[in-house]
Amino acid sequence: MASKAIAYLRMMRPANVVTSVADVLAGVAIAGYFTGLPLATNSFYPIVLLCLATMGLYAGGIVFNDVFDAELDKVERPERAIPSGLITVKNASALGLFLLLWGIGFGYAHSPQSGLIAVLIAFFALLYNRVSKHHKFFGPLNMGACRALNLLLGISIITPAIVQWFHLAIVPLLYIFSITMISRGEVHGGDKKNLYAGASLYLIVIFSIHFISSHIGIQPQNMLYTLIFLLPFAYMIFKPLIIAIKDPIGPNVGKAVKAGVISLILMNAAWAAAFGAIYPAIFIACLLPVSISFARWFAVT
Repeated sequence: MASKAIAYLRMMRPANVVTSVADVLAGVAIAGYFTGLPLATNSFYPIVLLCLATMGLYAGGIVFNDVFDAELDKVERPERAIPSGLITVKNASALGLFLLLWGIGFGYAHSPQSGLIAVLIAFFALLYNRVSKHHKFFGPLNMGACRALNLLLGISIITPAIVQWFHLAIVPLLYIFSITMISRGEVHGGDKKNLYAGASLYLIVIFSIHFISSHIGIQPQNMLYTLIFLLPFAYMIFKPLIIAIKDPIGPNVGKAVKAGVISLILMNAAWAAAFGAIYPAIFIACLLPVSISFARWFAVT
């Protein structure tokens, strides 16, 4: 029984779910919700709702990843819960559906706008797993759209902020596009062209966040605060990627992908700092050791 419970938990990729919470918290910071936020329970209630929503959506999407990959995993990842026989496709599908509905429900519990974004996240997650995953361009684009919407889910805490800041979602879209493109070499080894392209997109993401931090005009020192998180973010993603470029074997590519996913937390901390939410940025950064700890016990990819 305990082994089956662990298998279900492993399917939900806890380390990755933590990064999705960081996405939402960054979106909340971008919306300006943390500015002058009183330390009262009802003030944090909307944040909790959106965090619970993203946890369900991300975990549900990743469970369906294993459901739709069940036959392929018999060859490439036989140790996973479904091909190993620990969990049936039927039970995994039921769990995935429950989690997606959980995420949509908590989204609507906050607002109709948040609920609609949650529905879109669930739709694009299923579209990726069922249709676009193995397409060289639309697969990464689809996955990037999921993360872009996740940032918007956080921004939706203040409805007018969605219109004001929706264009910022292009940054996580580009970042996840690059990670998804790199991950195609995780099993059989990578294509150096993909790795170099991923590195180029990483640079665009880093300079975009830095540029935004220096031009949104909230506080001049925000650019410095942003660099505090942006520089270790750059180090964390480029170190394993450079190793993978030099020797693009599967394990090296896998480490680059794992670092890219977990480093989302630092990118989200940089977002919060860029918008003047330095204490929330520190809190987001503190999620990094939590995610790393989960990653030691549970797979990231």
